[in-house]
Amino acid sequence: MSKTKSVTMHNVGIVVEDLDVAIDFFTELGLELEGRAPIEGPWADGVTGLRGQRVEMAMMRTPDGHNRLEITRFLAPTVIADHRRAPVNSLGYLRVMFNVGDLADTLARLAKYGAEVVGEVVDYEDIYRLCYIRGPEGILIGLAQDLG
Repeated sequence: MSKTKSVTMHNVGIVVEDLDVAIDFFTELGLELEGRAPIEGPWADGVTGLRGQRVEMAMMRTPDGHNRLEITRFLAPTVIADHRRAPVNSLGYLRVMFNVGDLADTLARLAKYGAEVVGEVVDYEDIYRLCYIRGPEGILIGLAQDLG
C-alpha cells in the first residue's frame, strides 16, 4: 500500500534591509500583514544554522490565504551576500511571481514605491500578460495577469 504525500507551499522568504518599506510595497500589491515579530533564540539558531541570529520578521499572506511571503530583516549576524540585482539568468532562488487582476493598474500603484519594469510588458499568446519588476531594494518580482 502506497502512502499519499501531501505537500503545500507554506511561504517564500525574502531578506531586506528596510522591513517597513517592504511591508508597504507588498501591502500595495495586495498582500495582507499576518503578523510581525522579533525572532531569536536557540530554536532559530538551530533551524538556520546561524548562531546568535536576531531578526525582525513579517509574514504577509495573499488575500485567498493560500500563500505567504516571509520578509526578514537581519539584525545579527551581518548579512554576507547581496544578490538583489542579480540578472534573471542567475543560479539559485530568483523571484516570486504574483497573479494580479489588472497589470497596468498594479504597475501604476507600485511605481510610487519605486517599482520598475525590467524589460517590457508582454503577452504570452492569449493566456497571460507578464512582466518582471524590480521592487523594494531591487528584488525581482514577476507579475502575471490572466487574459482568459
